[in-house]
Amino acid sequence: MRCLFFILVAFALAQPARGGAAGCAAPASIGDGWEIAAPAEVGLDGEALCAALEPIRAGNANVHAVVVVRHGRLVAELYRAGLDRSIWSVATSETEFGPSVLHDLRSVSKSVVGLLVGIALQEGKIPSVDTPALSFFPEYPELRSPEREAITLAHLLSMSSGLDWNESLATYGTLRNDETRLYWDWAPARFVLGRPIAAPPGTVFNYNGGGTAVLADVLERTTHQPLRELVERELFAPLGIDHWEWVRDLWRRSIAFAGLRMRPRDLAKVGSMLLDHGQWQGRQIVPAEWVTESLRPRIATGEGIDYGYQWWVGSAEWRGRRLAWGAAFGNGGQRLFLVPDLDLAVVTTAGAYNQREIGATLASLFQAIVAAATDPSTPVTPSATPTYER
Repeated sequence: MRCLFFILVAFALAQPARGGAAGCAAPASIGDGWEIAAPAEVGLDGEALCAALEPIRAGNANVHAVVVVRHGRLVAELYRAGLDRSIWSVATSETEFGPSVLHDLRSVSKSVVGLLVGIALQEGKIPSVDTPALSFFPEYPELRSPEREAITLAHLLSMSSGLDWNESLATYGTLRNDETRLYWDWAPARFVLGRPIAAPPGTVFNYNGGGTAVLADVLERTTHQPLRELVERELFAPLGIDHWEWVRDLWRRSIAFAGLRMRPRDLAKVGSMLLDHGQWQGRQIVPAEWVTESLRPRIATGEGIDYGYQWWVGSAEWRGRRLAWGAAFGNGGQRLFLVPDLDLAVVTTAGAYNQREIGATLASLFQAIVAAATDPSTPVTPSATPTYER
């Protein structure tokens, strides 16, 4: 009987919790400042959450990590081995991912640079987003013209500078892609701001990592700090993030538009801070007004979603309503999704570089995680047609 008793106890302990802990993806406790919660404790259906994660866990998509945070608490994290390559690598290799392993974030780096712009604005280092970008580069008088001087920091932030720029997914890593030159050009700001004018500023969205390179240059000029030191002091140290990298270009400059490497659960800290209006553990890190401005739709992208200030903006369905989300996107499947009305953050990393199909896979995953929320964190109103502000 005693033997049977212990067998039954062991069997019971091995069963997945119903509505409790996400046994399918229980977060690890590694002493990095995260408070861990069971899904039910933060208004998530544990079974629905596990069902959302199962296609990633058991599927063939080259997704390496999924991290879910709600109400400032870490709820689930899933890691998988997969093929990956760094930003400077040509070949891929099998990599085992886990809570302490860094991952390329690619263009998620742009969204982090955008947050630093907001901090610099609050500190008075940058006077206004309406400041002409060329005013920070007096050494290029040959670029001055009424058309170019109309390009402001706001236009660079919203990728609506009107500059001629090719940065299509299919051409990354080739000389047909204008971003490629940023890795080796001695004066990338001059290259970017010297491109031909293709449209009046503020009228057309055109994805442009060069604008982020210019913003990073402006940050270094106005704060008198290298980008790496600036992000550590203003953002990462206050968040308790001490394990990260910012990959450099051929001139040893941080690759502002694509070079950041972080642990997924540390990127989730950035998300949780933004959901709390720029605060982390009671400390204001990013101005609350800048969080709002960054996630405000500025211009339509032509792909069914909008763009803010270095952040993508869209909406997801939840119980018959459309809830606004903001997101940082990176090539290959790097994502940080924020749903303010649900106080929910979702991070993914993956190795599907230059593969458009990964977008649909992660969109489906994100929608399923949103659907697992059992209650809103704030009164929810249907999303209206966005009014674009620049």
